[in-house]
Amino acid sequence: MINSRQSLISFLSVLTLIIGVTSCNGNKQTESTTGIVLPFTNSIRATGAGASFPAPLYQNWFVQLNRELPQLQFNFQSVGSGAGIEQFTSGTIDFGASDIGMTDEQIDRITRGVLLLPMTAGSIVLTYNLPGVDKLNLSREVYADIFLGNITNWNDPKIAQDNPDVTLPDQRITVVHRSDGSGTTAVFTNHLSAISPQWEQTIGSGTAVEWPATKGTFVGGRGNEGVTALVSQTPGSLGYVEYGFARKNNLPVAALQNQAGNFIVPSDESGTNTLSQVELPENLRAFITDPPGEESYPIVTYTWMLLFKKYDDPNKAIAMEAMVQFALNEGQLQSADLGYIKLPDNVRERVAAAADEITPDFKITLRNLNENQEATAK
Repeated sequence: MINSRQSLISFLSVLTLIIGVTSCNGNKQTESTTGIVLPFTNSIRATGAGASFPAPLYQNWFVQLNRELPQLQFNFQSVGSGAGIEQFTSGTIDFGASDIGMTDEQIDRITRGVLLLPMTAGSIVLTYNLPGVDKLNLSREVYADIFLGNITNWNDPKIAQDNPDVTLPDQRITVVHRSDGSGTTAVFTNHLSAISPQWEQTIGSGTAVEWPATKGTFVGGRGNEGVTALVSQTPGSLGYVEYGFARKNNLPVAALQNQAGNFIVPSDESGTNTLSQVELPENLRAFITDPPGEESYPIVTYTWMLLFKKYDDPNKAIAMEAMVQFALNEGQLQSADLGYIKLPDNVRERVAAAADEITPDFKITLRNLNENQEATAK
């Protein structure tokens, strides 16, 4: 429940918008149970595309947003971070999504200006298909060596050393990677470069890399969806995907060794522990390559929405900021159920302030998420 003081703040925050905008278009305003007020009743359609990493969460948000405010019709296509940046740059979509943000050079090509908003965060996990093996520890050296092709069999002594109570099969490891340009790949390979000098010198990092296929069995899948499907269908396989994809498909995930030397299972708590070690810079681009912390999960990333600072249609601009407001409030309450990490309050505040640049009269109101969760539980 939202208390009376918060309701008053919400009302006052949108009152400015109503006064400032309805005077010029004369439309009626509509309000949802979220407290978001729109000064128009005509439908606004917005199309987005990009990273597959946050796609399940974004698609869920947009279904819920449409139920609350039927005139807002948002659509998101999972095409990968690279393709999302390309389409956003060409102006064929209203917003993009990327796990690697955008470079200064890419931003400079867009005359309307760009906002990079970290809207959620998640863990990249190593999921595997080994019938009978429910728990698996992988050290930093081991999982780097698997993806380098240096370790090719599941019963390798280095794997067995960290799994004394597990019966590992004498079976070749099939490494499953992304076949498309991928922010997930960029995050994963940035991490590998940070922990393995050999990886950094021979493979490097990027949205696409040359996998050492001559040294092992490597297969590619398109999107997190494709990697998840290949792992689930291929006994003896190991692949990297966003945590929510493994969770949704009931695939086991390995506990990975962090910088402190501890084996950490990906979870809401371990992901939050990682984010607590990172301070967002002014441009909101923070890349987490090898986080410190005894209980930090080692591969966690923010993922960004790419929005224009200016939209030709003022109602579309309002729709975009209304979407961000919904995502920062009700949307965050849906994160954990889908395998994502709820944004810390200080990050929500930073994102809300940045998004206000789209429509300065539409100030985003942040609600107490803990209070909302307690009310929902009752």
